[in-house]
Amino acid sequence: MSLLYRQTRRYSQAQLSFDSDPMAESDPLIDRLRIEDAQRHSETSRGAWPWVLGGVLLALLAGLAWYWLAAPEAIEVATVQPQRETVDGPAASVSVLDASGYVVARRQATVAAEVTGKLAEVLIEEGMRVEQGQVLARLDDATEQAQLALTQARLQAAQSALQEIQVQLDDARRSLDRQRELRDRELASQSDLDRAETEVRALEARLASGRDQVEVARRQVALQTQLVEELTVRAPFAGVVVARAAQAGEMVSPISAGGGFTRTGIGTIVDMDSLEIEVDVNESFIDRVRTGQRVTAVLDAYPDWSIPAAVNTVVPAADRQKATVRVRVAFLERDPRILPEMGISVRFLDDQAMDRKTTDGSEAAESPGPVLTVPSAALFEMASRQNIWRIVDGRLERRAVSVGARRGDRAVILAGLSEADRLVADASQDGLAEGMKVRQPD
Repeated sequence: MSLLYRQTRRYSQAQLSFDSDPMAESDPLIDRLRIEDAQRHSETSRGAWPWVLGGVLLALLAGLAWYWLAAPEAIEVATVQPQRETVDGPAASVSVLDASGYVVARRQATVAAEVTGKLAEVLIEEGMRVEQGQVLARLDDATEQAQLALTQARLQAAQSALQEIQVQLDDARRSLDRQRELRDRELASQSDLDRAETEVRALEARLASGRDQVEVARRQVALQTQLVEELTVRAPFAGVVVARAAQAGEMVSPISAGGGFTRTGIGTIVDMDSLEIEVDVNESFIDRVRTGQRVTAVLDAYPDWSIPAAVNTVVPAADRQKATVRVRVAFLERDPRILPEMGISVRFLDDQAMDRKTTDGSEAAESPGPVLTVPSAALFEMASRQNIWRIVDGRLERRAVSVGARRGDRAVILAGLSEADRLVADASQDGLAEGMKVRQPD
């Protein structure tokens, strides 16, 4: 390196002396040390290639490291496979729409007093069955009873006065008859006869007035009797008491008077024979529902119990906020286990698939056959359809399925799965998404 430096320096000095002396001749030693421009660029290019190649390799390694570190880890999920079971008749029927709703009562009343007053006694408890007209509670009626007694006394006084006037009238009529006889024999003057006639007419008028007063007193008694009756609260219809809202000694009123210290209701009665199902159906699928369509209902509290039902009414109005249409479904069987406000799932059945006829026109019975079932926990609802998470090559794939009846903690799958499919056992697990990598527990 030092030799090259000395030669280069010597060359520079010689070049300077050569440039300063244009007449100087070329020195062969100096000519050997001269570096041409093409040679200089060639050596520089050959030295840059290793650095470029090394930079590319480093960038590739950095990208692989970032992908390895940033790639999401596979989520651990428990898996199940569909099982083939034999299911009878309605369980294997085709569902055109699944929905959820609540049990409601078409006939329900919160019973209150007709007047404001203090409760003297409450005769109901939750769960009690009552008949129409049965006494549920009584208000303090001491004042009203006193008023009733007063009106009854006035009626009695009016009736007594009427009897007195009737006696006087009878006597006046006898006197008039005597005066007429005396006048016919010219033993009495005309003025005496006129006075007798006037007294009779006056008593007849008093008698009519007395009768009116008796009628007024009688109506006052009837009105006060009605007021006393209003202090007794009776059941408007037969049903079951589901709530008791007041106690003896509390003030009650038919209107909200007195703020929070006055009750507006005594209890709530429900007619259990009027229970039905209310379901909000997305308006995009309302064409699958019609009046009279058969329905299978399953209470959330009794998942093993399928209740036959039918569509009663499709309410002809939509909710613009929720984009749904309310559907009323009637129970075809009554049972004391069905209670108001219970959550319930309904399956609207395909009547054409159920109403298969034989050649002689009789109803063809549903024949039992093997169907696929999966745990109910593997199903989840999206876009008004039942879906499952299917595992394909270690990744999640969402698939819509057609669900039949539920049997305990398992659901019948009518279409969309095969027996070899592998599914996520719990579809409600957090973090599941389409295309996500999953793995089974060790």
